[in-house]
Amino acid sequence: MHQVLLLNVGYEPLSIISWRRALGLIMRERVAPASAEGWTVRGVSAVLHIPCVLRLKHYVRVPATDAQWTRRGVLRRDRYTCAYCGLQPGDRRGRLVLSRRDMTIDHINPQSRGGKNTWTNTVCACRWCNQYKDNRTPAEARLRLRWTPEPPRITFWELSGEIPAAWRIYLRSGSQ
Repeated sequence: MHQVLLLNVGYEPLSIISWRRALGLIMRERVAPASAEGWTVRGVSAVLHIPCVLRLKHYVRVPATDAQWTRRGVLRRDRYTCAYCGLQPGDRRGRLVLSRRDMTIDHINPQSRGGKNTWTNTVCACRWCNQYKDNRTPAEARLRLRWTPEPPRITFWELSGEIPAAWRIYLRSGSQ
């Protein structure tokens, strides 16, 4: 089934819609093409081109919806990369090849000291860095964060199959 990425006027991704919904928006002239890539729909009397990326002609205000914090969400946000040493699944640590199971959640401010499960207090860490850090802050353990943890800008979309190349410039996390 063909899907279309729908963008707001400022090119922020809004949603992924079906080609039928996209066709309706095109027919009502509510959208403009944002990509030359797409496919053709043949009707009885007309042939229409449906781009795989559409942009709304009028701004739509979307209420800020914070993504719910989850362990899996933190791992996906950090792309399963250790925030302290930079190891990723597939990298070697000695003779061991890391897998996703070797990645854990680390609380920057430990839970025993009042640290909460929030986007800004948790990062992905390999089990070795997490164990070394123990019940300390990164400064106390003499560890340095490679990036500052932030809430994800948009909620994670579940996509089936490969992400079309035309979508990648609009979606920050291109390898979901």
